[in-house]
Amino acid sequence: MTDSPLPPTVLAERLNAQLLSGPPAGTVADVVRRLLAVQAQDPRGARLAVRARSAGLRASDVDHALSDERSVVITTLNRGTLHLVRAEDYWWLHPLTTPQLATAVGRRLSAAQVTPEQAERGVRTVERTLAQDGPSTRAQLRDRLRSAGVAVEGPALGDLLLLAGLRGLVVRGPVRGAEQALVLVRDWLGPPPPPLSTEVALGELARRYLAGHGPAGERDMAKWAGITLGDARRGFAAIATSLIERGEGLAAVVDRSARAQLPPPMLLGPFDPSLLGWVSRVPIVNGHTNVITTNGLVRPVAMVRGRAVATWTLQRGTVTITSLGPQISAQDADALDDDATAVLEFLR
Repeated sequence: MTDSPLPPTVLAERLNAQLLSGPPAGTVADVVRRLLAVQAQDPRGARLAVRARSAGLRASDVDHALSDERSVVITTLNRGTLHLVRAEDYWWLHPLTTPQLATAVGRRLSAAQVTPEQAERGVRTVERTLAQDGPSTRAQLRDRLRSAGVAVEGPALGDLLLLAGLRGLVVRGPVRGAEQALVLVRDWLGPPPPPLSTEVALGELARRYLAGHGPAGERDMAKWAGITLGDARRGFAAIATSLIERGEGLAAVVDRSARAQLPPPMLLGPFDPSLLGWVSRVPIVNGHTNVITTNGLVRPVAMVRGRAVATWTLQRGTVTITSLGPQISAQDADALDDDATAVLEFLR
């Protein structure tokens, strides 16, 4: 079923699991709890993912959850990409999905002429700076690293900060204008809870992934979490008695089949979770190749009856919707225009 359309009932279940239909969430943490992790390399995209799945919230509520409540954080997880995750889920999801990323970071630092000794000095400098100064921006950390004799040109700065994150030292904390300051995990989140065994963590991953993405298969979870297929199978096996089989290798942990409906027409932001949670995007994007750019960017889309029918842009306070194929009906176009107004209100 990797590259073939899903039956409408299964697609409706998935989108209901994604909180795109059915009762909306009431808080930022509730959205993130359901999805487990929300891709956040695009800050506006992460906020719009919350908007599409909640009611009564604004973008400032996401900032409040990050900066004041500390109920959610942004850090590198899963496929080596920044994700929005609940603070309590950070502790087990980070060690489960990030160890395999360190080798690639080391290679990139070496290519940027950062020696292993410089990299170690850089991580120590970042840790010491955050311990002394508290939340610090990239620019502030760049200055400290330069003063310590660590190369920070080009991608080196990002990879040094990523290395500190992979080691469980730092996450992104309070919002400072257009960016987030980095913070020490121990200062921002407090002492860690008792660690989960790998088997328990894989079972929790399977359960939580399927709660927000099911029906889905082992390969879907492996791709989404950036883990091996073998580990994904171990996770599914750990919760085998809780699985609801949906055929063709798909399973769920919540039976939504009787009440799941396709969502109303809506605008979804860049890198929306509905386009990132499974091996194949075909069920939503069908044959539309320009939803995903050649460099891997996932464009904002307009969804009608569970399918991408248009892309959209926001410039100077105006939303422009560009159809991907057949003309959108007048009724659906009106509904999308209404949602565009809601997007502007959310972001304002």
